[in-house]
Amino acid sequence: MKILFQKLFGFLLLLGFAFAFSQVKISGKVTFKNKGIAEVNVTLKDTYDGATTDKEGSFSFETTEKGSHILIFSHPKYAEVQKNISIANENLVVNADVKEQVNEIDAVVISAGSIEASDRKRATAALTPMDIYTTAGSQGQTTTGYKFLPGVQNAGDSEGLFVRGGTGAETKYYIDGNLVNNYFSSSVPGLAGRERFNTSIFKGSVFSSGGYSALYGQALSSVLLLESVDMPDESSYSFNIFPFSLGGNYQHLNEKKTFSYGLDANIFNLGLITKILNFDTHFIKAPRNVSVNGNFRVRTKSGGFLKYYGSFDTNSLIVSQPSLEQNYDEQQPSVQGKNTFHSLTYKKKMGSYLMNIGSSFSINKNDLQIGILNAGNSIGNVNINSEGLYWNSRAVFERKIASASNVKAGFELMSENDKSQSSIFNSVPQKNTLNNFTTALFAESNLAFGRNFSTSLGLRAENSSFLNQWNVAPRFSAAYRISEKWVSSLAYGIFYQTPESRYLTQNFNQNFQKATHYIFQIQRSEDKRTLRLEAFYKDYKNLVKTINTGFQNTVIPQQGSGFAKGIEILWRDKKTLKDINYWVSYSYLDSRREFLNYPTELYPSFAAKHNVSVVASKFVNSWKTGFNFSYTYTSGRPFYNIIAANSENIMKSQGIVKDFNSLNFSLNYLPNLGKKDAKAFTILVAGVNNILGNKNIYGYRFSSNGEVSAPVLPATQTFVYIGALISFGIDKTQEAIDNNL
Repeated sequence: MKILFQKLFGFLLLLGFAFAFSQVKISGKVTFKNKGIAEVNVTLKDTYDGATTDKEGSFSFETTEKGSHILIFSHPKYAEVQKNISIANENLVVNADVKEQVNEIDAVVISAGSIEASDRKRATAALTPMDIYTTAGSQGQTTTGYKFLPGVQNAGDSEGLFVRGGTGAETKYYIDGNLVNNYFSSSVPGLAGRERFNTSIFKGSVFSSGGYSALYGQALSSVLLLESVDMPDESSYSFNIFPFSLGGNYQHLNEKKTFSYGLDANIFNLGLITKILNFDTHFIKAPRNVSVNGNFRVRTKSGGFLKYYGSFDTNSLIVSQPSLEQNYDEQQPSVQGKNTFHSLTYKKKMGSYLMNIGSSFSINKNDLQIGILNAGNSIGNVNINSEGLYWNSRAVFERKIASASNVKAGFELMSENDKSQSSIFNSVPQKNTLNNFTTALFAESNLAFGRNFSTSLGLRAENSSFLNQWNVAPRFSAAYRISEKWVSSLAYGIFYQTPESRYLTQNFNQNFQKATHYIFQIQRSEDKRTLRLEAFYKDYKNLVKTINTGFQNTVIPQQGSGFAKGIEILWRDKKTLKDINYWVSYSYLDSRREFLNYPTELYPSFAAKHNVSVVASKFVNSWKTGFNFSYTYTSGRPFYNIIAANSENIMKSQGIVKDFNSLNFSLNYLPNLGKKDAKAFTILVAGVNNILGNKNIYGYRFSSNGEVSAPVLPATQTFVYIGALISFGIDKTQEAIDNNL
């Protein structure tokens, strides 16, 4: 036995020596710009042999493999390197020099003039749908929520986003890349229309306050790009109930999760609220709105994704206002609107290209009537009726040229057919028909040069059949990473816009309106904290000028101009104060423009020099309740008493209204909190807008001779509401909590 053990030991020892002598050591160093790189994985392809580089970039390992092999060097931040080697009986030294590989996460992002709210960047200075719902004073509307961010004016007497010295008409709205020609419901002068679209249908948004992409046009100031939800996770249904609205939603998903459809209906009526609260506006018929919308989503076998969204709504209201004229004592503006919108998009990857095509179609009808009364008796009407049919189609083709670089190109077609008719006191109706077809071609390259520098260069060309003109608009932006936390961005661009259809008559013979943007931004981002500092300058050319003749505006041959400049600061913090999410924004604006009936360059009546907003929310788990506060301060807006005399606009008087202040509060209670596997979500909401009851004024309206004036007030100074949102099928309780924290 002893002899057998000795022989076995000797055999194993001999085998070990043979094995040792058959191994080959492979070593080397991995460098980037002559510096060693740590944590690089070095592996022999199709084997388990390999090593990881140390902090000096060195590595070594042993292998028994022989012959031709491939040595692979890989690291998430660097491009993979492969080297062919031949393994014999001698040790090998293999060095490698790697190149930086930039992916979409590491690449510096160009953000000058842009605030994004999407799944990818929810932690930045963005507003998600849940943010909007839980922001006190937002009224659940996307555009109202963005008024708490820098760059947007608090122009509550008119719908739209008034951005950096621009009018509400200078902002355009897109859903899934398709143009929305009437984003707001019909309204009467002095009362802003509400959004026609439910905030909950959107999964993200990009709001550009200037310098936006060449993929979009026909907007002098900004664009709001909204992206509707994709395929739902589960079938579900929900409903909401408030004293002023009632709605329900149903969403169905098939078992294979390749097809879904949904239907949503809402009724909005302020009738009950006007009887409970003290409204400054005397409603003969309170604002009413009925909307129905539907959607379907299809994931095709070839990898494409088809998305449809459509809506139909009607709205109406009648108000009574004291007359400012001498020959009658009351006027009753009333409006009735009907709107329909359809959007269809298709996205598909084709080899190295991504194709994204879409089209939208809408019909908007608006009947505005101003009843003129004296001592309760009707003495006539002013009627302004309009009907618009709009069609938009676009195609974008994208090719990636690196992990964080791409080239996009495409075209957009826009058709606008407007018919309007107006009459004063049963006079012969004045009719106007507008047919305009806009063709746009665009291309844009987005290039990342390493982790620290990115550029975007775009060009857009447009032709208007009505103006019979082409324009060419270059766009450029860049970003440079100063350090891991600090990034600087700049943007430059030229933007054109066809004047609003109400000014385009057969005698109109002017150019595209033009704005040139210059933007510089510096941003600091870290875990749950963002600081943005931005400065901008806008130069306006070819603005429309008019003379106000009673209830109508007549376009004159002269063209207006102007400028806007300012600075903006945004600080958003979810970390410093325990369980409190808050942000503070400040905007300073200096602007002058000569347009419409302004006799000379004036500070716009819809803008204020200083705007401050503070928004904070805190969720208390033990109480299942979220508390939300917001405060808005706006310095006094100017007002102008301008009359028409001898075919000229004459300034009779001017002034500044008092500063605007509003403190808002809301709370939301989540009764489902703590219930495991509860396929339901319930949120009870209550709130007060302008809780301190400040007597805010938007401006003044004047009689035709400028002798009599009256303030333009909010519909109500203080608004109180309570309601519930309940859904079944999907539990969004944690999402609500996460967004509050």
